[in-house]
Amino acid sequence: MTDPGQTATATAPSFAAYTVAGVELHLLAERAAWLPSSRTLLVADLHIGKAAAFRSHGVPVPGGTTLDALERLSQLVRRHGAERIVFLGDFLHSARGRLPATLAHVSAWREAHAALVLTLVEGNHDRHAGSPPDDLRIETVREPLVEGPLRLCHHPVADAGGYVIAGHLHPAFVLRARANERLRLPCYWFGPRVGVLPAFGGFTGAARVEPEPGDRIWVIADDRVLALPLR
Repeated sequence: MTDPGQTATATAPSFAAYTVAGVELHLLAERAAWLPSSRTLLVADLHIGKAAAFRSHGVPVPGGTTLDALERLSQLVRRHGAERIVFLGDFLHSARGRLPATLAHVSAWREAHAALVLTLVEGNHDRHAGSPPDDLRIETVREPLVEGPLRLCHHPVADAGGYVIAGHLHPAFVLRARANERLRLPCYWFGPRVGVLPAFGGFTGAARVEPEPGDRIWVIADDRVLALPLR
């Protein structure tokens, strides 16, 4: 992946502004992207019900991950005055995670944000988990979802029709310090034709990315979005 010639703008403590294909994006510290022009949040890889699915297999993982994700979503909606959320795939984790208590939390969140327009670009986990419950009023579409010059997808595969923004990879960048110390941080990864958002869910894991010369990387450190130097 090489430099596509997009224009990077100022970096703020809680977001980085980046213009791609003529569209301004705000890359948020909360691991979601904001499209000011359409008042839309782009959110990748919630994996709702993943922890519950692990517990159903007898794996002792912490609870509360769904409520945490929903509360962070609510904060973003309120802060930005969002009118729409586009989920870039893997909204639900699996059929085993569709427990009544988990779905009740999501339904309550939806009732609290009844005016929001919700669209899900179907991901690989969504196909196995099944469609979101009808009461959530989420329109499910196949990728790509055309948004002007952007192509909103789950899988980060280039599309001749426009610039792809996707999820799926759960990208992270490894920072190296002295004494062989390493720190793995979630990141945004933008190349010439595809940009990848970090996973929004809190129990999703992360995969190390290997950017090519000219790619742009922003790591998320607490409440800051920090641009790494161009290679």
